[in-house]
Amino acid sequence: MARPIVALVGRPNTGKSTLFNRLIGQRKAIVDRQPGLTRDRLYGVAEWRGREMTVVDTAGLDPGTDDESQAAIEAQTRVAISEAHVIVFLLDAREGVTAIDRDIAQMLRRSGRQVVVAANKVDDPRQAYLRHEVLELGFRDPVVMSGHHGIGVDDLLDAVVAQLPPPEEDAEPGEEAAARLAIMGRPNVGKSSLLNQLLGDERSLVSATPGTTRDPVDTELAFDGLPVVLVDTAGIRRRAAARDRLEHFSLLRGIRAMERADAVLLVLDASTGVLAQDQHVASYALEAGKGLVLVVNKIDLVEAPQRRAAEWEKRLRAEFRFVRHAPVVTVSALTGQGIGKVLPTALEVVGQRRTRIPTNELNRMLREVFLEKPPPSYKGRRLVLRYATQAASETPTIVLFVNDVGLLHFGYRRYLENRLRERFGFAGNPLRIVLRPSHEERRGS
Repeated sequence: MARPIVALVGRPNTGKSTLFNRLIGQRKAIVDRQPGLTRDRLYGVAEWRGREMTVVDTAGLDPGTDDESQAAIEAQTRVAISEAHVIVFLLDAREGVTAIDRDIAQMLRRSGRQVVVAANKVDDPRQAYLRHEVLELGFRDPVVMSGHHGIGVDDLLDAVVAQLPPPEEDAEPGEEAAARLAIMGRPNVGKSSLLNQLLGDERSLVSATPGTTRDPVDTELAFDGLPVVLVDTAGIRRRAAARDRLEHFSLLRGIRAMERADAVLLVLDASTGVLAQDQHVASYALEAGKGLVLVVNKIDLVEAPQRRAAEWEKRLRAEFRFVRHAPVVTVSALTGQGIGKVLPTALEVVGQRRTRIPTNELNRMLREVFLEKPPPSYKGRRLVLRYATQAASETPTIVLFVNDVGLLHFGYRRYLENRLRERFGFAGNPLRIVLRPSHEERRGS
C-alpha cells in the first residue's frame, strides 16, 4: 500500500530541514551513516500513530525573485505540492508573516491541497503565535512548535494525520498483481527501452533525449501466467547537472511510483558506470523497504571482458555496499541480451519478501546464534534475547524482545542480519531488525 506524501514548504530559513530530520527520526540531511553512501536527502519515511508517510523536504521559496535558479526551485516545489496529500506550511514565529509568506500562501490556496500551518521556532508554546495573521491568510489556527527542540511536533503530526486520506484510499489500482515493479534510474540509461523489451513491443516512446518519459505509466503483462505490473518512471538527473539540491525533485514522481511497487528495477548505464544519483535511488528503495534489482544496461557498448555478470556483481557490491542484498542482472535493451533474466530475478525478489518464518523456528535459530557468538557487553551489561517474532509487515521485519533496547551494537545487528539471511533468504530485500523491551522489563520499569 502506497504511503501518502507530506511536503514541507516555506520560505528560506524557516526550519524545514530541521523539522524534516525530526520527523524521520534521524539526522541524515547530508551524510548517511550507512557506509559508502553520502547524500543530500529530500525524502524520508515517518510514522505516527500507526500511519506511515513519505516526508519530502523542499528548498526555500522566494516567489518574488527573478533569479533563474529560484524559478527552477519554484517549479520543482510546485511538483512536490501537486504530488502531496498534505502540505506543512512552515512559518517563522519570531519573524512573523512576511510578504513572501503571503505569496506562498496564495500558491498553496490555489493548489487545492490540504494545508497544515506550523509556527516554528517558538520559545513559549502557551502563546498564540501568528494566530490572527494565519487566519487572515485563509488557514486554520497554526500548530505552535519548535522543530529544533521537539516542542509541539506531536501536535503537528496529529494535525497532519487528521488530514491524510483513509488508508484504504491510499491504495492504487492493479494491486491484485503478483508483483508491481518500478523501473527507475537516471535519464537516458534505457528505462523505456528495457520496458519495451520486457513487453515485446514498442508501447513506450524511446528517445535519445533525456527526460522523454514525464510521468509514471503502468503497463500490465502476464509472465508465466502471473500478472505483473511494470511502472516506467521519469528519468532522474545527475547531481552534477543540477543547479542546487532541489533538482533531486525530478525523483518525486518516481518515488511515488516506487511507493506503489513491491520492488525497484534500478537501471544503470554500463558505459558510464555508477554515479552518485544511482546510489541515491538505491537508498530511496532501501528507505522505503522495497525490493531491489540492479539492472546493468548497455553492456553492448563496453568491451567483452566488461560484459560478464560476475565482474559487475563484484564491482556493484563495492559501489552499493549499503544494499549488498540486491541481485545484479546484465542486459542490453538494444539487442535483447540478458532480458530473459530480468523478470524471473525480480519475481524471486518479490517472492522472498513474502517469506514467513515460523516463530518457533526463528526463536530456535536466534538462540543458537546468541550462544555461538554472544553480543558484546557494554558497561558490564549484555543484550539478552527473550523472544523473537516476525512482524506482519510488507517489508521483512524481525522484532526482538530484549532486556535493554540500547545494548545492540551496530556490528552485532549486521551480524544478526547476515545470519538471518543465510538461514531464511530475503534476497533482494532490506531486512529490518526492531528491538522492543520484553514484558519483564516493562513490568520492572
